[in-house]
Amino acid sequence: MNPPVLVVGTYVQDLAFRCDHLPTQGESVLGTLAPAAGGKGFNQAVAAHRAGVPAVFVGAVGRDAFADNARAFGRAIGLQVQLVEKRGHATAAAAVLLDRTGQNQIVVAPGAGARLRPADLDAAAIRAARVVVCQHETGPAVNAHVFRLARRAGVTTVLNPAPMRADFTADALAQVDVLTPNETEFTALVRALIPRQQGFTAEKLTRLAPAALHALCRRLGVPVVIVTLGARGAFVSQTAGHTFIRAHRVRVTDTTGAGDAFNGGFAAGLVKFNGDVIAAARFGNAIAALSVTRPGAAPAMPTAREIARFLRREGRASPSS
Repeated sequence: MNPPVLVVGTYVQDLAFRCDHLPTQGESVLGTLAPAAGGKGFNQAVAAHRAGVPAVFVGAVGRDAFADNARAFGRAIGLQVQLVEKRGHATAAAAVLLDRTGQNQIVVAPGAGARLRPADLDAAAIRAARVVVCQHETGPAVNAHVFRLARRAGVTTVLNPAPMRADFTADALAQVDVLTPNETEFTALVRALIPRQQGFTAEKLTRLAPAALHALCRRLGVPVVIVTLGARGAFVSQTAGHTFIRAHRVRVTDTTGAGDAFNGGFAAGLVKFNGDVIAAARFGNAIAALSVTRPGAAPAMPTAREIARFLRREGRASPSS
């Protein structure tokens, strides 16, 4: 049986350096090293799977120890991992710098992950899913191919436009059902795609009234736009109206992968709550909150039992209540 959530993206071997404070230009600081599984697509697939909805991750790797780590992590949690080997290229890796407050700086070497091609993908698996998720770590040709196949089969398409790409165009949104930018990505989308908004900034975004933010979201031409707002929560814009979902108050350990936790949790929520976007967004919001209370990216994704316990403690029997 094919998993209902399919994520196409990148596996990245995270090399997390923990230090007292993030270095300034030219500064060297002492810290500790903790390797861990990561990559936006891989994190999202792990988040969905651990949330209780079977998922499959599809990506490209090299023939090296980092690729072995990806397979081992998948086996350990029961996640289906479909890895295409790209000879002559190393598996993607990232240097993640974390300070004592959990804030981070990240440098990624995409390696083999950036060399996934449409021909590498299993069309039948895409058509058999209920939700497919892509990001910008893979190329626009891959995303377009995945979403075209998914849309024709009636599969819900979710694009997390992270990181924003210089080659991104409005045409890329034609097959997208749900767009999930963070504040920085949304600002870039507005400047690039909406006429006379070239001066739009993150500061202006924070001052927007909900109705004005909803109006900007509607101009992107995607049925559902969810702007994740970090510690403030998430803003959901649909054709019928808008909803603001407040963030949970938690003790932050590490913000790495918080956006991936939301996206994977949201994809799982769409399956779990039969397409209810608001319930799915609340579910993703809770998963993101839990993920930042522990170190790492993929390893920090909470289990279904932990999510249920957290929601009970927060006074919500389920995200739809």
